[in-house]
This record gives sequence, C-alpha cells and structure tokens, in this order.
Amino acid sequence: MRQLLRYGLALCLGLAALGAAAQTYPNRPVKVIIPFPPGGTLDQLGRALAQKLSEQMGQPFVVENRPGGNGTIGADVVARAPADGYTLLFNASTFVTAPMTMKSVPYGVVKDFQPVSLVAKAPLSVAINKNLPVNDLKSLLAFAQANPGKMTFAVGSIGSAGHLATEMLKRAGNLDYVVVPYKGTAPAFQDLIGGQIAGFIDPILGSLQFHKNGMLRVVAVTSNTRAPSLPEVATVAETLPGFEFFSWYGLWGPSRLPADITQRLNAEVNKALASDMKDRFVSQGLVMTPGSVDDFIKFQREDMARAQKIITEGNIRVE
Repeated sequence: MRQLLRYGLALCLGLAALGAAAQTYPNRPVKVIIPFPPGGTLDQLGRALAQKLSEQMGQPFVVENRPGGNGTIGADVVARAPADGYTLLFNASTFVTAPMTMKSVPYGVVKDFQPVSLVAKAPLSVAINKNLPVNDLKSLLAFAQANPGKMTFAVGSIGSAGHLATEMLKRAGNLDYVVVPYKGTAPAFQDLIGGQIAGFIDPILGSLQFHKNGMLRVVAVTSNTRAPSLPEVATVAETLPGFEFFSWYGLWGPSRLPADITQRLNAEVNKALASDMKDRFVSQGLVMTPGSVDDFIKFQREDMARAQKIITEGNIRVE
C-alpha cells in the first residue's frame, strides 16, 4: 500500500512539474530550425511566425537556416535535440515527402517528431521565363508538346510540393520536359529569371513580386479557384480539369515533447495566425490554417499517403 502511495505521489509531482514547465516556458531563447536557405517562401513565413511568437511569449524565437541533404540535415538537428521546446523545426511539406524519395534518412518523420501546428497552405504558381513565347497554360502546353525534351523545369528540392506538382503536370499534360533539382527556391528563381531554366512550379508567394515586376510570367495557379493575389491568372484546372495541388507549412518539435508545451505552442501559433500576420500572407496567396494538434496529426497522415502514391507512380528518387 505504501509503495502504491509513493508511486501516486511521484506521478502527481511529475504532472505538477510538467504543468509548471509549461507555465514558465519559455524562459530562454528558442531556436527555430529552417532546413533550407534564406529567401524562399518557407523562410519568409518561418521568420514572420518566429517574430510573432517572440512578441507573444516574451523570449526570442531565433531562426537558424540549416540547408543541405534535401532538408534532412536541419531536420536531424531537431530530431536529436532535447525534447524541451527550445529547438523546433519549421518546414514545408517537403519534410514528410523527401524521405520517401531517399535511400535512407537518419530519422523517422512519425517516430522522431511531434507535430505542433499546421501553419498555412499555399497554392502553387506555374511560372515561366518571360522570354518564352507563352502567355497562358494552353500555350505553355502547346509549346512543350512542340519541343519534347527541350524545356527545363526547376524543382526547389526533391520530393517537395513543387516537385510533385511538376510531375503531375507532366503526366496530366502528356509533356516531356527535363526536371532540374536545385538546393532551395531562391537559386531556382534566380536561374528562371536569368533564362537558364524555362519553368518553375512553387508557392505563389515566391513568384508573386517577380510576376508583378515583369521579371517572370505566372501562367497558372494550382488551386481549384483563382488566387485573390492573382485574379487575372487562370487555374490549371481550367485547362486540365481536376488538377489541384497545395504546398503546406508546419511546426514540429522532437518526439516526447511534453504535451503541455506542445499545446501551449499550438495555442500561440493559432494566436499569431489571427494577427496582422494573416493579412500580410493572405494578400500574398497563402491560406492560414489554425487548428489543434490532433488536426495537424490527421492532416499529416493523410498527406503522406497521397504523396506516397504520386512518388511511387512517378518513380521520384534522389539519385
């Protein structure tokens, strides 16, 4: 009986300690790992969220870019970090799909990470070099079909949403173009604008300003309705019915992240998504996605199943 009482007392003390930890968290700076180079949509959104969390929670949320290994180097830093909430991962849907294309990764997406919050979804833009004789998706398809094997499309990383959408468009339009992997979206846009690459499918936020400045041309978006930020641009589905694709962004911690800290972070992210940050990114093409931790876990599971089907059918692999 005494042993049972001691066990109960220890359990209560442990739960009290967890609750106290969540109430005092954070009491020092929090590191937010973004596993790709600065400058892309992922980096812009991650830095904006980190700034809001800093303001709301009273401690710096410091972004650290750790590119390399198709996002696996930075993710592995978080997988190996103490599960105390002071090292977090902000990543795109590439996080859950890239391991499906690689021979091995040093972690398991489900096994080694705790989902915290789905942050945003982003329809993608089909952007092309401005010097191509193409003004819309129909003329792009005709040009690609008339020049089999000659067009090049960039992908920011193997297994990313942009890559999967590029492969989907290739099959849906019966096209033959060369897919060229890049180490991040920023260098891909640089080569697209410079004419080294013909096309690039990536979240709207990345191409929006370049399109408005006339540095490249967006000929379609991958949402099922036209994007408010690009109302003049048709959807892919207007030419290829049924075509729809989104990238998405989320926040994770290491596995075994205490439930109280996970829930606290989730609540603070939801608060940030209802702030002026929402107006900024909605105007640039993103859809804010507040929700619970369980909502994110369910969404991640369903998206992984969908992505695995596309990757298997397209035989997408890192060489």
